Amino acid sequence: MKARPEDQLRLVDLAALDTAIRAAEHARRNPEQAGRVQELLSQRQTLSAELTRLLGVRDDVTAELARIESDVAVVDARAARDAERLASSVNAKDAQGLEHEIASLAKRKSDLEDAELELMERLEAAEADIATQEALIAATNDEGARLSAAGKAAVAEANSRFDAATRDRQAIAATLPAELVALYDRLAARGNGAGLLRQRTCEACRMVLAGTDVQALRQAADDDVVMCPECGCILVRTDESGL
Repeated sequence: MKARPEDQLRLVDLAALDTAIRAAEHARRNPEQAGRVQELLSQRQTLSAELTRLLGVRDDVTAELARIESDVAVVDARAARDAERLASSVNAKDAQGLEHEIASLAKRKSDLEDAELELMERLEAAEADIATQEALIAATNDEGARLSAAGKAAVAEANSRFDAATRDRQAIAATLPAELVALYDRLAARGNGAGLLRQRTCEACRMVLAGTDVQALRQAADDDVVMCPECGCILVRTDESGL
């Protein structure tokens, strides 16, 4: 195939734009924040499950505390009733029985109050655990929100780069012979489409050409479209090719 040297040189610009398009496509499909956001989502799920457990512990303690407080109220009411009956009793045997019951109620109330104090300590600890867990979830949510916003901004920026590079590529391709662009596209679909030959090195694959290959290139006309013997791309020759 024949093509003007200046048209072949534009293929290098086309290759650079294709590289930029691929990079932008990867960036918008895989923002760097995405991995951490997924980690945070999993972490939040684990933290939320633990918070649910802690809330259950607090609710159980609260229910038990309410039951004991109800028992204390019952004991107080009964002790007050017995004290009132004792004050008006004239029967020694009845009075003795009431005194014994009042003493038993006092012991029962003391035991209940001890249990109540223990439960209040457990409730305080449960509330502290919940507060700590909620703080962890809030911090996780905050980091997730920041990263999600940054990820959206990165995707938007990548979209802008993708669109700009695509427009530039279309503009360049429109100025080149259709057959040359078609050849370039076929090559680019499986690897390198085009690369500069600089000081006998193909800049597409970074391989230094052998002496026999360099000799063959010297014999080619300026408008011949030649290929890199190493990677198969269109090898664009300039004054810096070392030929």
